Amino acid sequence: MSIEYFGEKLKAMRKNKGWTQAQLAKKMKLVTGTISAYETGLKYPSLERLVAICQIFDTSADYLLGLSDRQMPLKMGALTDAQMQPFLQIIAEVTQYNTLREKSQTKDE
Repeated sequence: MSIEYFGEKLKAMRKNKGWTQAQLAKKMKLVTGTISAYETGLKYPSLERLVAICQIFDTSADYLLGLSDRQMPLKMGALTDAQMQPFLQIIAEVTQYNTLREKSQTKDE
């Protein structure tokens, strides 16, 4: 994963929307120079800003970071309760596992 790759993707998506750097900066409550720095690879966004970029462009972080070539839209809110159930179950199981693991590590100390 390279910063330049992220910047190229961000620039392409911004231009695809017909937005200037100033327009994107305004949407993100940033200065234009920050968007320019992201696009040229001089700066890299924080996790919070990366999430905001994904939401603005309705895409995945995997796509922006070059982990996937497919620009997957983020439509989790459009899932039905039945469709969300497997995700919620996985989250619950991971949480339970982490809790048990922490208790086990504390007990061993």
